[in-house]
Amino acid sequence: IRRNAEHNDCVIFSLEELSLHQQEIERLEHIDKWCRDLKILYLQNNLIGKIENVSKLKKLEYLNLALNNIEKIENLEVYHK
Repeated sequence: IRRNAEHNDCVIFSLEELSLHQQEIERLEHIDKWCRDLKILYLQNNLIGKIENVSKLKKLEYLNLALNNIEKIENLEVYHK
């Protein structure tokens, strides 16, 4: 993640946009702890099979999961401002 935060002086906790497409990612882990201000997340074209705990990203407005291996979605709630 830090490598993709060059435009933010490699500071990941204040990132608002993160692009992790085509990285052969299989799972989403700890992103809610590292990037609390994330608004836009690009995860297309990976190997992700399960979406879970996306609701922990409280500020997330846009999520791209196209072209993954998603078989299961859990804990996906919508929060209204």
